[in-house]
Amino acid sequence: MRDRFRQFMMGRYGNDHLNGLIFVIALVFVVLDIVLKKDIFQIIALICLVLIYFRMFSRNVEKRYAENQKFLGLLDRIKSIFVRSGRSSYGKRTEDRQYKIYSCPRCRQKIRVPRGKGRIRIRCPRCGNSFIKKT
Repeated sequence: MRDRFRQFMMGRYGNDHLNGLIFVIALVFVVLDIVLKKDIFQIIALICLVLIYFRMFSRNVEKRYAENQKFLGLLDRIKSIFVRSGRSSYGKRTEDRQYKIYSCPRCRQKIRVPRGKGRIRIRCPRCGNSFIKKT
C-alpha cells in the first residue's frame, strides 16, 4: 500500500510550509464553528482543506513551488521586522547590553550612553543641561 501511494505521489507537489499555514487556518475555523455554531466557519474550513489537497496533489510543481517561495519571502519580511526592532531571543533589546538610557532631568529627552564608563557627566543634546550618572 505504501508503495502504491509513493507511486501515486510521484510527479505531484506534496506538502510544504504554505499548506501547513492553511491547515492551521482550517483548524481555527473548525474550532470557531464548534464554539460559535455558524455554518460559514465550516464552509471556510472545508474550502481550506480542499485547497490543501489541491496543492498537495497538483502536478504543476513549478507553480506550487513559486507560491510557496512567495509565501516564505513574505514570512521572512515579517520576521525581519522583529529582528530590525533589535529584540534578541531573550526579549531584551540587544543594544541595552552595550548602552544605558537616561532621561534628562530638565526636558525628559532620552540619552543613550555607553555602559561601563563609571561616573560620567552627561550633556543633554536638546537643552544643554549637564548631569552626572554612573554607567
